[in-house]
Amino acid sequence: MVTLETSRLVLRRWREDDVAPMAAIHADPEVMRWIRDGSVRDEQQTRSGIQAWESEWDAQGFGLFAVEIRSTGELAGFTGLSVPAYLPEVLPAVEVGWRLGRSHWGQGLATEAAAAAVRFGFEEQRLERIVSVAQVGNDASERIMTKLGMRPLRETVSPSGGRRVRVFALSSHEYVATTR
Repeated sequence: MVTLETSRLVLRRWREDDVAPMAAIHADPEVMRWIRDGSVRDEQQTRSGIQAWESEWDAQGFGLFAVEIRSTGELAGFTGLSVPAYLPEVLPAVEVGWRLGRSHWGQGLATEAAAAAVRFGFEEQRLERIVSVAQVGNDASERIMTKLGMRPLRETVSPSGGRRVRVFALSSHEYVATTR
């Protein structure tokens, strides 16, 4: 079981008691505004999503981490690595993503969590490239991608939501060059 720690966060596998707080995050229209078609998700959809994320861990050796605030134990959301099957034109690829509850926005937590996931991807999983995808207009996510050292790769339309997205990428060589 992989667990990562940063100065403020614990990135860990999912537990049953994460379903309700993650469902509350998924029920917030402002959080979900930039996710696929913008629809909120209920508790059962969240439970199914967490089960799928855990299956990815078992199948691939990486996946989405539950992000916990170290000082309080509160679930803030998720970050981690996944295969962006919803965007076939970038495959083969591994994507870093994140989703935090609104009360955790604007504190640098998403960048801190995603940086730990990127480090795990390159240093532990030996990935050659990591991408990240954001809907056009989601400037906050694009700022995080830039802070991670990613560069714009392409703009396209996501088949799963029909919205325009920007794909950013970071190669293992670029990652090594920035961490020396």
